[in-house]
Amino acid sequence: MDKAKRLATAIGALAILLWSCLALVTSLSRAIPTFEALAITFAIGALTLLLCFLPRQGVSGILSAFRRWPPRAWALAIGGIFIYHALYFVSFRLAPVGPVTIINYLWPLVIVILAGLLPGGDSPLGWRQLVGGVVGFGATVLLVGSGDIALSGDALIGYACALACAFVWGLYSVLNNRLGATGSEPMIGVCAVVALLGAIGHVAIGERFVMPDGSTALALVILGVGPVGAAFAAWDHATKKGDIAMLGTLSYATPPLSMILLVAAGAAEPSWRLGIATVLVVAGAALAAMPARRRLAKQTP
Repeated sequence: MDKAKRLATAIGALAILLWSCLALVTSLSRAIPTFEALAITFAIGALTLLLCFLPRQGVSGILSAFRRWPPRAWALAIGGIFIYHALYFVSFRLAPVGPVTIINYLWPLVIVILAGLLPGGDSPLGWRQLVGGVVGFGATVLLVGSGDIALSGDALIGYACALACAFVWGLYSVLNNRLGATGSEPMIGVCAVVALLGAIGHVAIGERFVMPDGSTALALVILGVGPVGAAFAAWDHATKKGDIAMLGTLSYATPPLSMILLVAAGAAEPSWRLGIATVLVVAGAALAAMPARRRLAKQTP
């Protein structure tokens, strides 16, 4: 692997680490209403990406990249990212963070299964994908069907939102791959529009504005700069320039890292069910992705 590819892969690993912090930092911002949190974090994300790209590309380069994206790419990115994060924030405000985190991390399985089902790809749906999907679904049943997990009306809605998150992100990722729009600079505009939609939603549904205290404000800034801002650009660059097979393998570390951080910070209670569910999600994703990794390995010169 040459130096540029190693660097791009390392940048992708940074995105994985940032996303591993997403659940913990989101749990620390639960006092902020959903759409207010969306507006604040994505405004910070847009500013972060602008400051990253502006010195290298300049205003003209950024605007040129904006024009290269077709309208359907803008619609897909804005719709997918806005709906995913709205559901994500809602789920963390209604249900315990541990189960919500594991249910949300069914998205690697959803990506592999949809990649085999939707036309236009080269990843046929085989027995490994089906078994991996069943194993991942088993993790959800283990969590939501257990007696020591909150099963109130609000919690059930939160679990449903987390499951919807997995499907929305999986569908967005596969359709984005099929579309293949080039360039990462338009993510500045995507984040800005999502922030605007968050502000509109905040006013439209009559959310009460909550002034963040010091710790909550810090959590929102970390969300905007890291998992919402820099991680998008880092992952986009890594998937285009880095080692895809290695990145796929590294991404399986996200669920256990998230759970370790949540438990260490006291945001989730350690339990054998959470531990087994984490293992099932990782094992299911690894099993479902095995054929893809083999094909990539054979194609590598």
